[in-house]
Amino acid sequence: MPKNAISPTRSENYPEWYQQVVKAADLAENSDVRGCMVIKPWGYAIWENIQRRLDAMFKATGHENAYFPLFIPMSFLEKEAEHVEGFAKECAVVTHHRLEPDGEGGLRPAPSAKLDEPLIVRPTSETIIGATFARWVQSYRDLPILINQWANVVRWELRTRMFLRTAEFLWQEGHTVHATSEEAEQETRMMLDVYATFAEEAMAMPVIKGEKTAGERFPGAVATYSIEALMQDNKALQAGTSHNLGQNFSKAQEIKFQSQAGELEFAWTTSWGVSTRLVGGLIMTHSDDDGLVLPPRLAPAHAVILPIYKNDAERDIVLPYAQSLKAELEAQQYDGEPVRIRIDDRDLRGGEKKWQWVKRGVPLRLEVGPRDVAGEGVFVSRRDTNAKGQGTPRAELVATIADTLVEIQQGLFDRALAARQEATVEIDSLEKFEKFFAEGKPGGLVWAPFVDGPEMEAKLKELKVTARCVPLDEQSGGTPGLPTGSGSGKCLFTGAATDKRAVFARAY
Repeated sequence: MPKNAISPTRSENYPEWYQQVVKAADLAENSDVRGCMVIKPWGYAIWENIQRRLDAMFKATGHENAYFPLFIPMSFLEKEAEHVEGFAKECAVVTHHRLEPDGEGGLRPAPSAKLDEPLIVRPTSETIIGATFARWVQSYRDLPILINQWANVVRWELRTRMFLRTAEFLWQEGHTVHATSEEAEQETRMMLDVYATFAEEAMAMPVIKGEKTAGERFPGAVATYSIEALMQDNKALQAGTSHNLGQNFSKAQEIKFQSQAGELEFAWTTSWGVSTRLVGGLIMTHSDDDGLVLPPRLAPAHAVILPIYKNDAERDIVLPYAQSLKAELEAQQYDGEPVRIRIDDRDLRGGEKKWQWVKRGVPLRLEVGPRDVAGEGVFVSRRDTNAKGQGTPRAELVATIADTLVEIQQGLFDRALAARQEATVEIDSLEKFEKFFAEGKPGGLVWAPFVDGPEMEAKLKELKVTARCVPLDEQSGGTPGLPTGSGSGKCLFTGAATDKRAVFARAY
């Protein structure tokens, strides 16, 4: 049996494998606060690369960054009934503004410092931002407003898993205001496209773009769109959402404007967001039984140079060579930026050092010893294939490193797409649907006809399955791996005629 750096393996215990990859790659650890995590430097560097790329994409589409309060008056949530119902069970609530000694050596909230109105620790910001927009918007000339904020939010989760579901997490949330429903819908779809492009081009993670069914819709929205990805355990991951809020929040928060015709109208709003959950998606899409595997576009380092020497004399030869190689590689361009190189000169055994970088998922490992210096070479190993490394002339490595990174990035996407296609089936009967999702089965994506309603929701709850989305490009051939032009059929859950089909899966 082959030896692996991660135990248990994916096939033995996938949930525990995931936790061990997070630990072995030094991405994060549990904190002293239940349900919260400490994101460590390597994990935060990945998030910074996600943030930097997305921020540039947002600004390229006309959005600006701002910041809004962490605390939201409870009365703000109460104004939008569906919204408060959707988030009420997850809210952390501040009721006092001061502590005092409890007389037994401890502390307690001071009874005299009870707030007149409880404050909710931000679970999402539609209400507080809506109240702000109501002050900003007077006329059609003030529109559109295109705002994004990078922030933390709190949702009091009972069952947590690092990056995928924590009580506090980092995210961005876009909020926009428009003069017409058509503009709001266009914005919602445009940002969904931004997320899909980012997921596929930066994360090398294939996604399906689609609209959520009524039961999966964001509380208070008139339409929710999402990108859905398939993980290696054949469960789906909602990787980003974009919501057309219609006029629901405008009416709740009094966002009104004078139209060109001189009429007072309620505005149309949207919101959209992705979070540190993307790091979890990255792990589960590409990693293997030796640890993390990173696509080059998001890797904190494209390559790590590992100097190898036995004594000070060899060190004096190898280190200058490694430093000059680093400078030469950093002068190369990949994806419009300098190649990112690190040198690991820690006083550790070579094997231990090598395996640390394997587990961290760095795309290329470059070993340099006295023989390599003498021969003007480098021993190169790729993380994506785990093939045995090979000696490479230094000049060849420098000339081809950008092309190699392009090949790794594309290869990871192609591999993930092939896995999704293999796990996707078309089903037209409830019996086959139940069999596919029977307890203990690996699961996957099911493409099936449906009628949205209580019968479907009841059966899905029984099977612990969810409707992921109704693909937007189902008829155009734009979603690889899904049948196209499937036409009308009979709903699996009611037998009624329908021309709608959705993707179903077990999900995170």
